[in-house]
Amino acid sequence: MKIIKRSLEDKIKKELDKEEVLVLYGPRQAGKTTLLKQIKKKTKKKVLEVDGDLGLNQKLFSSLNLEKIKSTINGYELVMIDEAQRIENIGLNLKIIHDNIPNVKIIATGSSSFELSNKIREPLTGRAKVFMLYPVSIAELKKNNYQIEESLENYLLYGMYPKVLGLKNNKEKITYLQSVVEANLYKDILELDRLKNPKILKDLLVLLAFQLGKEVSLNELSKSLAVARETVVRYLDLLEKAFIIIRLGGFSRNLRKEVIKNSRYYFMDIGIRNALINNFNSLDIRNDVGMLWENFLLLERMKLQHYNEIYSNNYFWRTYDQKEIDLIEERDGKLWAYEFKWGNGKAKGFSEFLASYKNSQFKLINRDNFLTFLGKI
Repeated sequence: MKIIKRSLEDKIKKELDKEEVLVLYGPRQAGKTTLLKQIKKKTKKKVLEVDGDLGLNQKLFSSLNLEKIKSTINGYELVMIDEAQRIENIGLNLKIIHDNIPNVKIIATGSSSFELSNKIREPLTGRAKVFMLYPVSIAELKKNNYQIEESLENYLLYGMYPKVLGLKNNKEKITYLQSVVEANLYKDILELDRLKNPKILKDLLVLLAFQLGKEVSLNELSKSLAVARETVVRYLDLLEKAFIIIRLGGFSRNLRKEVIKNSRYYFMDIGIRNALINNFNSLDIRNDVGMLWENFLLLERMKLQHYNEIYSNNYFWRTYDQKEIDLIEERDGKLWAYEFKWGNGKAKGFSEFLASYKNSQFKLINRDNFLTFLGKI
């Protein structure tokens, strides 16, 4: 399978001669391990690869024993610790290496931000630089604009996981995505929260899948799942920190009629969303194409922001009289409003938004201009 060069590869390589510990977050199957292998392949440093899933490595790198750690990494210039959140005391041990073995560079990866960040935040304060690896972005594909437009339906149905993009057969893509849902999707959450059965998590995700891009009522979710509202809140937080879903809050500054109480949820990968509801029907017979398009554009835009260091607060906007805008970016002291349309529909809420927020700009994003929006032109 052809390896897709990731945007973070060159960024991380530039950091290899600096002092900070490098931390790489990202969802399962997004390509973190492959990215490490590509960096290893192209660096001149002598590399030690550490699999955080292996008990022997867990024992050693949780030991707080400087001499044991020194003897293990002696002679290596770069230590790559994959799935570092599996290792107890990993933050303290990374601090020990950073402070006492200055000629060794460390890269640690994790697929659950709540676990790894909790373990490294305090010990590595001022000592770490953090990167986020998303599923493959449109900008990372070595395709011209025509090829991307021709493949757009595939992206909306099967998502942007590296493995999916390398499979030619749609049945193989579906089988792979369903296996991720059944075998890997909840792994970190189940281990952290000691849940015996992922049914509530899966049922919650299915409900979110059918409400894609719509405001979500916590009380309604609680009622549908027959669990306490607090449980729903906790599970949503865990799913977000495991990089399965992304939350978008409502924007409000001026108007009393603006809706800000509820949030909207999107999936880190649209292929996973379709696998959860077992719907890979072609776009021409679906009634959720607008939802898929909105999820796709939002996530691709967030990838663009992150990889190009565009610092933005992201929101949706809606009023009680049904005026709405899909994405508000608050950046550079201005507001940028974007409405997403799959077809030739017109935006309804922008005139009121522009009148209420003078220092703002609006743009309708559709299939004619989405590549510009995603940085391909």
